[in-house]
Amino acid sequence: MTASLTPVKWNVDDYHRMIDAGILMNRRAELLWGEIVAMAPEGKPHAHLSSNGADYIREQLAGSVKVREEKPITLGNASEPEPDIAISQGLGDVYLEHHPFAENVFWLEEYADASYQSQQTLTEGWVSPVMFLQISLAVNRFIRR
Repeated sequence: MTASLTPVKWNVDDYHRMIDAGILMNRRAELLWGEIVAMAPEGKPHAHLSSNGADYIREQLAGSVKVREEKPITLGNASEPEPDIAISQGLGDVYLEHHPFAENVFWLEEYADASYQSQQTLTEGWVSPVMFLQISLAVNRFIRR
């Protein structure tokens, strides 16, 4: 009879203790659904587009939100991803105590590898985020042509 092995599931508190103890020092990892996973390396287009996208959002929303680049957000007890861009409530020093929770986040952006370009359905025009109908964002500022 072969024993079935079940991976240990981690929670956010476990993950923070590992970070505080230096266990994940110099490793690009994030907690997703209870598993600590390696983050993919970031290529030049990814770095350029996500940085420019964040700058553009900052210009458009002019200090009314916090635009976080590759910083953790806490989603429940088992996930703490580091999205390319997270637009969250500007709660100031509250974030010294905890990362933004799901209820603090207005929207997230993740930039994909060029191999996903064929799956893009929105390549031009303008979008207005539901929480910020007073602005329109040019789609072409976020994608590679």
